[in-house]
Parts: sequence; structure tokens; C-alpha cells
Amino acid sequence: MTALDLSSPVAVVGTGTMGQGIAQVALVAGHPVRLYDAVPGRAREAAAAIGARLDRLVEKDRLTGAERDAARARLLPAGSLAELADCALVVEAVLESLEVKQQLFRELEDIVGEDCLLATNTSSLSVTAIGGALRGPGRFVGLHFFNPAPLLPLVEVVSGFATDVTSATRAYETARAWGKTPVACADTPGFIVNRIARPFYAEAFAVYEAQAADPATIDAVLRESGGFRMGAFQLTDLIGQDVNESVTRSVWESFFQDVRFTPSLAQRRLVESGRLGRKSGRGWYDYADGAERPEPHTAEKAQAPSYVVAEGDLGPASEVLVLIREAGIGVREEDEDHGTRLVLPSGGQLVLADGQTSVEFRDVVYFDLALDYRRATRIALSASQDTSAQTLAEATGLFQALGKDVSVIGDVPGMIVARTVARIIDLAHDAVAKGVATEEDIDTAMRLGVNYPLGPFEWSRRLGRGWAYDVLDDLHLRDLSGRYAPSLALYRHAYASEKREGTS
Repeated sequence: MTALDLSSPVAVVGTGTMGQGIAQVALVAGHPVRLYDAVPGRAREAAAAIGARLDRLVEKDRLTGAERDAARARLLPAGSLAELADCALVVEAVLESLEVKQQLFRELEDIVGEDCLLATNTSSLSVTAIGGALRGPGRFVGLHFFNPAPLLPLVEVVSGFATDVTSATRAYETARAWGKTPVACADTPGFIVNRIARPFYAEAFAVYEAQAADPATIDAVLRESGGFRMGAFQLTDLIGQDVNESVTRSVWESFFQDVRFTPSLAQRRLVESGRLGRKSGRGWYDYADGAERPEPHTAEKAQAPSYVVAEGDLGPASEVLVLIREAGIGVREEDEDHGTRLVLPSGGQLVLADGQTSVEFRDVVYFDLALDYRRATRIALSASQDTSAQTLAEATGLFQALGKDVSVIGDVPGMIVARTVARIIDLAHDAVAKGVATEEDIDTAMRLGVNYPLGPFEWSRRLGRGWAYDVLDDLHLRDLSGRYAPSLALYRHAYASEKREGTS
């Protein structure tokens, strides 16, 4: 099954931001495009807005004048649904209401030809449920574009329970012919991106609710240590707190209130107060003119230790040892079968975040996971009230000597980056095991859909097969709600690795 022929008309129903964006994508690809909106005059206004954007593309040398003129000639506002009768594809981008969408497609089914592909751009509703209202749900598919549709490459092609393989394949190939990067996905709450991205927000909010760090510090650690483009607080302010919380709540309810997807009470209070982010002028941060942006906590300068004792290779943080030597700090190595820590001159220990807490041990400082310890500009440390001031100062001075800003946070298991990445990896393995998508498509979706520095499986391979399982297992022992319980898929992944390595 191949992509739709460029001579085939494509219709977009709903002319808001997403509808206009999808129409522009199809138009620039070469299709005749029909625009319809239930509100009189809206389709004509949308056509004018798309035309203005085409003008800007010409100004930026992304289209020629002739291409723009041809595209404008192919764009037609429709006064009624009946004018979409000859379309080969109708994409819906209307209100996120199951009843509204079902009614629309019932009407369309009586208008378009039997070979017309029907698609929804829903981000939160069940494709199966929408298509269930149709006499022929086999031709119904999800085409989930990301905003802004003309710029972002990812399209999730979602097969409902009754979607025919030929329909899904045609939708996939059409999205690819439009210059997009499609990924195939089964109909599951949140599809790929909105399902697997939940921990990025949830764990940041959990650290905040535990009063372990403020939003500015958590965001800085996620960006400067984790390598994420934006921090969770910054990103949800951009998305809109109401929108982000609505997606989280939808996924949570669709999974029968699975504790792994529990919404944040702190975010709920933010929404209730009307602090919705940039669009309202205030969210986690204040966007009023002249408002002072809070700075992340950064430790004052401390004296670096003259040496450290390395017990083991530090696993995923082994590059830290290289950086320490390059900084001129002595490294004394001791062979330890299970050791993955640094011992400081004070006798205190510096340990990579592992899901345990500092208070459980004598004089331990934890340091957080980094995407790339050489390039990271900030490292988070955590310590308990029982950790000696000297040990914390030596740990701080050590990382400062490596050229890093240091943020000291509260004694929370898994810290910030480590617990976030571990949970993302777990949800990704669980999704593959349940037939949601392939490893490759999940990695592609998370890199392109939410700009993650690595896909979950790329990260998993870098960190080691058992890393995420071990972190979550430790977290689960300290929070028996089930939120951090490793999935069976992740358990099998880690256990199979151990068997191959000859352990029992």
C-alpha cells in the first residue's frame, strides 16, 4: 500500500492551530486541500492565515513564488461537509470530545467514498472509541501531529483495535511522503510520546513536593546534567499547566488510575489558582514584565580534595574518574567486587545515585546521573542531616574542580535525573512488551516528539541493561505505593542480562 497520490484531495476539519498546520503540511506536499469548520467564516479566515504563512516561507527562501501561488490555488475553504465528498483523506482536528468526534465521523461516513481514509489528530482520546461509532472502522486511523505541525517532524500513526493494516500503512506512507517521520503505534493511552514522557514531569514535581529542591534548581539539573532541552517546570509553563495536567489526568484515568501515572497535587493547585504558565503570565515562574527569574541553587566555592580513592569504576559515571585525573587530583584505586564509589579524604563516600538515600549510610554524599559528565555544566549532590559538613564540602569542591556548578538538593532517593531516566526506560520496555510500538519507533518518537537527548533504549544501552531495574527496585523499597515498581518487562530484560553473564 502506497501513499496517496498528490492529485488526491485532502480535507482538514477544524481550523484551529493544529488544523491549519496539518492543512499547510498537506498543501505544501502538493495536495489539493479543503478546509472546513463548523463556525461560519472560520475556514475562509484559516485559508487567509495559511496564505500569509506561505508568504513568509517565500521570504525565507523555503518556497518559490510560483510554488506559493500554486499552493494557494489548491487551497479551498468548504462551506459544508458535503463539499468534501471527493476527498481521499479527511483529517479531523476539532474539540477533544469523544461525542463531538464520533458525530463528525458518522456524518462524514455518509458523505465520502468508501475508499476515503478517515483520520483523527486526537492526542488524548481513544482512536478505537472514536472509530467505534463508524459502520466501517477499518479505514479509521489516528494521525497525531505535534504542534507546530509544519515544523515538527514526528507523526504518530495510531491503529485502533479495528483499523485495517492497509489503512494504517497508507496513512504511514502518506505522512512520510509529506516529509514527516512517522512512527507506528497501537491505540494505547497517550500513544507513545504522551505515555512515556509522564515521568519527566512527574518526577520533577515529586522532588519539588518533597521539598528537596525548588523549580529553578530542578530545571537546571535536568538541562545542564541530564541534557534535556528544557526543564519540566519550564516546559509545562510553555505547554500550559492546564493542558499538561489534562493529558496526565487522561492517561492516568485511561489506565484505571495506575499509580505510575498519578497526577501531581502541586500542579493541580497551580491550575486551580489560574497560574497556567506563559499564556496567563504566571505558572511555576512569573512572566510579568520586569519579573525577576529565580536562579538555581549553586553551592559556594569549596576546596577540592587532593586525592580520592576509587572503589570500582563508578559504572555509568566512569568518565568522572578520567575528569578527576585530568584536573590533577590523585586517584588511588582499590579493587572491590561490588564497589562503585569514591572515598574522600575525610573518610566520607561519594556514590552515584542508585535509588537509596544518604541517611541510610554513614557519611555518604550522592551525585546525580549526567548524560555526559564531560559536557555537563552542573552536577547535583544530595546529603542527609547526618552527613558531615567536611564530606559535603569535599564532594562539592571535587566537582567544582572539574568545572561544574554544584547544586545541593535534599536527600531524595534517585535524586533528579537518575529517577527520571530510570522510569522513562521502564515505561519504554513495558510499552514494547505490550505491543505498543517497536524499540526503534519509541526512540525516534521521544527524540523527535519531545526533544529528548537520547531515546529510552539508547539510554538503556549506554547505562547498562540492569541499571534502570536496580534504581527502580531500590526506589520501590522506599516507596511501596507501586509507583516505582519495575515492570515485568524491565525485570526480564535485566534478569536475562545476568543469565547471559553467567550469574545465578
